[in-house]
Amino acid sequence: MSDSTVFVVDDDAAVRDALSLMLSLNGLRASVFSSAEDFLAVYDPLWRGCLLTDLQMPGGMNGLELQDALRAREIPLPVVVLTAHGDVATTRAALKNGAVDFLEKPFEEDMLIEVLRNAIRVDEERRRADTERMDARARLGRLTPREWDVLEALADGLQHREVAERLSISPRTVEVYKARLLEKLQCRTLGRLVRIGIESRDLRPPA
Repeated sequence: MSDSTVFVVDDDAAVRDALSLMLSLNGLRASVFSSAEDFLAVYDPLWRGCLLTDLQMPGGMNGLELQDALRAREIPLPVVVLTAHGDVATTRAALKNGAVDFLEKPFEEDMLIEVLRNAIRVDEERRRADTERMDARARLGRLTPREWDVLEALADGLQHREVAERLSISPRTVEVYKARLLEKLQCRTLGRLVRIGIESRDLRPPA
């Protein structure tokens, strides 16, 4: 979590200062903003971590509106909502909007830190999955048309002999292509190879 930041959005300067100090004392990096608009104006796609936002911020965008803006701009930072004005309806709205958690003021410090660390882990896991997907796409891009044919046939659940019949090649040749696919796509098992074939049907380049 060393390169992750908790981005704090709250219109109360005293709250921002208190949260920044608390996060620092708990080993978390903080960056504070007095409004949702200020945060959105300088957002960098390379930022990692999570967003901790107040719900009610008179005079500007509120926490729910900020969530809407994040979704519209495809900003993937996990959101934790912190407010002194919580109720069932607003809690439900925040969670439905994608917040990973919702805390009411006053809050327990340990609970807030735990929630924020969990939100940061959510961000790390998402980024790791994104990287794996990009790596997989790059490996798929190196397949030959015939390797794609074999991959798709395996994804259709065909046995080696059935693959051979479909593609008018020998079962032994199917084995060779399967071995190449396992190597190129860095799969240890046929099951994983088949799953990649199923998930990548729409990624085959046009002929």
